Parts: sequence; structure tokens; C-alpha cells
Amino acid sequence: MIIVMKPQAKPESIQKVKNLIEEKGLVAHISAGTEVTIIGVVGDKTLLQDQNLEIFDEVDKIVSVTESYKLANRKFHPEPTTVRVRDVTIGGGTLVIMSGPCAIESREQLLATAQAIKKAGAHILRGGAYKPRTSPYAFQGLEEEGLKYMQEARDLTGLPVICEVTSLNAIEAAVKYVDILQIGARNMQNFYLLKEAGKTGLPVLLKRGLSATIDEWLNASEYIISEGNPNVILCERGIRTFETATRNTLDISAIPVIKEKSHLPIFIDPSHATGVRAYVKSLSLAAVAAGADGLMIETHPNPSCALSDGPQSLTFDQFEELTGEIKPMARLLGRKI
Repeated sequence: MIIVMKPQAKPESIQKVKNLIEEKGLVAHISAGTEVTIIGVVGDKTLLQDQNLEIFDEVDKIVSVTESYKLANRKFHPEPTTVRVRDVTIGGGTLVIMSGPCAIESREQLLATAQAIKKAGAHILRGGAYKPRTSPYAFQGLEEEGLKYMQEARDLTGLPVICEVTSLNAIEAAVKYVDILQIGARNMQNFYLLKEAGKTGLPVLLKRGLSATIDEWLNASEYIISEGNPNVILCERGIRTFETATRNTLDISAIPVIKEKSHLPIFIDPSHATGVRAYVKSLSLAAVAAGADGLMIETHPNPSCALSDGPQSLTFDQFEELTGEIKPMARLLGRKI
């Protein structure tokens, strides 16, 4: 349920409605716009059915929310959410580029990558210290040792850092070193992990599951936000279809759909979507044109020797060429970068 207050409603009128909601054991979320304030109600709305909220001072109307996700819903929060990570703002018309290796392999590899992507215009360093791989025999990551390298790379370059977490132990380690937690596609519906990530208060980037609908994805984000953490970033990384020409099928249409349904910023990961470096540039440009808030692109000093996802990783020169094309296009579209 959403309670829409009249334009320029007085603070005392808003507080009166909020108090009633909370007295009934429900949760009130206030979204104050420039003119109109919206009060979102989470919980059993039948507890309010005898209250005649419509007759309260300065209540304009009551709107029912039929979707199961509430806090991630644009109806609850009409203004787009912006997420601040150190000196980087995600959302709000800014295009943010995350880049780095799929897996952290060594200190030298990560520091070289961090310096190269910073020079090319990236805003955030990504790197995998915990790698949930399809095969149990594939490289699984350096874990906390890799996190320490990420912290060193941040100190060296000033770039905020993001790393995927796969367990409570990984979260407990990662919060000591990184600025953003990532929940990977395979864990999108690991609801315990989502809640624990939400409790940290750190921004969380949530990737769409391999076979997840958009509504399932938004409901997964709800688990994080419901822990009191509004700093959620969605990331479309391709979904499983019958097509075999690419690793996955990038759902570009997810960008306008998310923009309509939710206030959360959305990134596109063209590297995991295609699995082919030759396609990364085209899909990155398409994502920017479609309104994505950011890109997550894999780079590696020597992709042919990468321990994880080498075929989709860009070289430093290829990444610099890509950002050189993205920047003027973003500016043409009125985006800050």
C-alpha cells in the first residue's frame, strides 16, 4: 500500500499518518519528493482497513501495490536511487564503469590492471577473490589474500573496489577490505546470503540469475533492502536461452523494464553475457544507449593466460579503445562520466 500525501503536505500531517501505521505494527517508508511525499506501508495492510486514511489531513489518495516486492518498487520510491561509493556516484544520470579481472591471480596482475583501467577512465576496480565455478576442479580464487591485494590496489589508485562473496565467511572477510559486495548470478536466490549482505550496510551489486525473471530478481533485491540497506545496484549479465552463439543472451530490454518497475540503478555485464571479447564493445554501447547506469567489463593483462574467463576479457589496449568510444557517446546522450 502507498499513501500519497497532497502537494506541500505539512510535516505534522505526514508524521501523524506515520505514527498510525507504526502503532498498528506495520513499517512506514517515507519518500519525500520536491513536492509530493509518499508513505509506503509494508506489512498486513488489512490492519489499516478500518482507519479511513483517506480522510486524514492532507492525504491525497491510497494506492494498492500488487507486486510482491515493495521497497524496490518505483511506486514506493518514485525518485531514482543513487548509491555513493567513496567519491563515485552510481545512478542519477552518471555512467559508471567497473573493470578488472574475473579472478585475482596475483598481486602483480591486480595492481597492473588497476593502474591500466584507471588510466583508461574506469571508476571502480572489480576482482574475484571467491570464484564459484561450474567445475569443482577449476581455480576457486585466492580468498582473503586476494582481498588484501584489492585493498592495496585501492590505496594505490584511489579506485573503490568490488568483490563477489559466496558465503557468510566470505562476507565477514570482505567487509574489512572492499567497498561494494557482489552477489553473483548463481547466488541470486540464496536468501540467507542476501540478508547477511544487507546487514553489512555496504552497497551490494546483485546480478540477475541465469534463469531468473525480472520480478524474481527484484524480489531478491527486496531481501537486501528489507535489512535496512537501500544501497542496491542491479546487474544484468545475460540469461540462459536456447542460443549457443554466445555464452548467455544479454537481455537489453531489462534496462527499460527495470527503469519502469524500480528505482534501483542497473548495470550491464557484457563480458559474462557473451563470453566473447569481440562482442563486448557493441553490447556496451548498446547498453549505454538503452540507459544503463553503468558497465562491468572484464580486463586482464594477458587474457590468453587467464585462470578464469580469458576468452571474454579485454586487453588493456582494447579496454582503453572501448572507453574512448563510450565517453563521447555518453556525453552526447546527456550522461555524466
